[in-house]
Amino acid sequence: MTDKLYIMCSDLEGVFVPEIWINVAEKTGIEELRLTTRDISDYDVLMKRRIEILREHGLKIKDISDVIGSMKPLDGAGEFLDWLRSRVPLIIVSDTFVQFAGPLMKKLGWPALFCNSLIIEPDGTVSGYKLRQKDGKRQTVLALKTLYYNIIAAGDSYNDISMLKESEAGILFRPPENVKKEFPEFPVIHTYDEFKGIIQKILE
Repeated sequence: MTDKLYIMCSDLEGVFVPEIWINVAEKTGIEELRLTTRDISDYDVLMKRRIEILREHGLKIKDISDVIGSMKPLDGAGEFLDWLRSRVPLIIVSDTFVQFAGPLMKKLGWPALFCNSLIIEPDGTVSGYKLRQKDGKRQTVLALKTLYYNIIAAGDSYNDISMLKESEAGILFRPPENVKKEFPEFPVIHTYDEFKGIIQKILE
């Protein structure tokens, strides 16, 4: 076992749980809500359009919360997280929102979560969002480095790339072809068994 101090920073959606907005799109029939950071690299552009769509269709925070409440982690995610946390500390670093995350964190055994927040009006309308900080995933890695941790990072989308680049070991988990082709420097894995294998190699 290595004598280095490691900590794992991982994205949430697409790695441990399904994409929330895709599930909302399927439940509501609003096809444009299927767009994610896999498709649009500018997160601000993406979120402003999502909020616009919610307003156009009269959807409120409860409508989204009801969809999230029915979601389950990806098959094998819970078992993998149990295995992972017995070997290395884990922080979920996500562009999701505290108003979304509760039910999913409970189903994953309450891992530590760094994320953003929504601005909710008294009538439940989503009127905006607040970033915890700009480029929060990369900033998390930079902060942990000042504590002398070596970072293993995993993600699947454009908004994970700066975190992966700043880490000692960056991993793409089930990325779309466009992300995979644009960033060939990162190893690509598709199963939790592959995930275990790559983590074990790093820790050894």
